[in-house]
Amino acid sequence: MDRTSPLGSSRTSSGSGANPGANPGANPASAKVEDVAHAAHQAADRIADKAASQVDRLSGTAHRAVNSAAEAASSAAEWASTVPEQAKQVQARLTEAASASIRERPIAIVAGALVIGYLLGRIGS
Repeated sequence: MDRTSPLGSSRTSSGSGANPGANPGANPASAKVEDVAHAAHQAADRIADKAASQVDRLSGTAHRAVNSAAEAASSAAEWASTVPEQAKQVQARLTEAASASIRERPIAIVAGALVIGYLLGRIGS
């Protein structure tokens, strides 16, 4: 069996396999183009990887900011919902204190109200 191959036979090259019968050193321009294309592809991959990691990092930061804002809004809404109840409690305490004061000295309170009413009437005239 003859192990030599004649010219033009199918021989695999060390290149990309686009031209199987070609000698790898036969077309240096094609090899350069392939090298540049490969380098550009690697650079694009590196840039894409870096961009993806930055997007992931920024996405995490945005999610944390949204969660923080939601927690603050929830806390503010909870506080705001307690304000009317607190106002009712304060009003009830003031009403009770005024009623107790009137019950203790009804004549003094009525006399004081008359004096205040008279003074306000004199100021307005």
